[in-house]
Amino acid sequence: MNSSPKNFAITGVAGFVAPRHLKAIADTGNRLVAAVDPHDAVGLLDRFGFDVRFFTEFERFDRHLEKLRRGPETDRVQYLSICSPNYLHDAHMRLALRVGADAICEKPLVINPWNLDGLQELESETGNHIYTVLQLRLHPSLVAFRERLQGSPLQRHSVQLAYLTARGRWYDVSWKGLEERSGGIVVNIGIHFFDLLVWLFGRVERADVHLREGKRAAGTLTLANADVQWYLSAEASDLPFTPAPGGKTTFRSITVDGEQLEFSEGFTDLHTRVYQEVLAGRGFGIEQARPSIELSHRIRHAPITDPAPPQQLRAAVMPKATA
Repeated sequence: MNSSPKNFAITGVAGFVAPRHLKAIADTGNRLVAAVDPHDAVGLLDRFGFDVRFFTEFERFDRHLEKLRRGPETDRVQYLSICSPNYLHDAHMRLALRVGADAICEKPLVINPWNLDGLQELESETGNHIYTVLQLRLHPSLVAFRERLQGSPLQRHSVQLAYLTARGRWYDVSWKGLEERSGGIVVNIGIHFFDLLVWLFGRVERADVHLREGKRAAGTLTLANADVQWYLSAEASDLPFTPAPGGKTTFRSITVDGEQLEFSEGFTDLHTRVYQEVLAGRGFGIEQARPSIELSHRIRHAPITDPAPPQQLRAAVMPKATA
């Protein structure tokens, strides 16, 4: 815990990922002072304090943070946690820097990579920083695996990645189902794993796309130290089991040289770990986020080559026991 608690504010507090950030703020000994979301089903705030200023209008939230900036040092917001929809991240990070706060922003920082340059200019102008949540880089099993890889840097690896999840009909009409607001499935689901792959196996040398639909995408990557086949899906029919509402709805698999990379456990406190790293001055910044943002943009706009049916592409990446 910190000897001197920091003041946090948060955007998108009614959303899916916000509880992980709220817990991380509390777990690191800090306090939440303000929150905003157009939806007002935010009773969970009472778990973290009864004096959190809440706004449903972003403009009033903006004004409040500016008022705090001009007030006593003890009231100023030092960090803005950003859990809003993808297309709003850029604007909300700019707000953070403008009011003298550092930003801790969920993936992706931005949908289009050229927006990163403007954010870096703002960092230089304000002296504040933008951090992102690359929590898989802190997963103990994945850290240990990366250390193993670095022990044999000349070896080339064969990798198959499958991430399959079930999303109901709400997905298609939410911001997540709108390409211009979310970046589509390649960003919503894929960016976590594209960052992981580049972190593990090095820079992107080639990216081919064989399938790109509203709820499915597939392709191949040539990385510095690996050849990768990947398949992403939000279609329930792609799961190797029949999902039940309220039950298990996700299957993920990464196979390296025929061996399953196991990281199904150890996710509980990764957001808290991210916050600990940020508060210690070791957070992941814009340059760490850039490769996966550039790759996801490239995949979203690449021509489809060697198209194949989803079932064929899915089978190519699935472990034999579940294919």
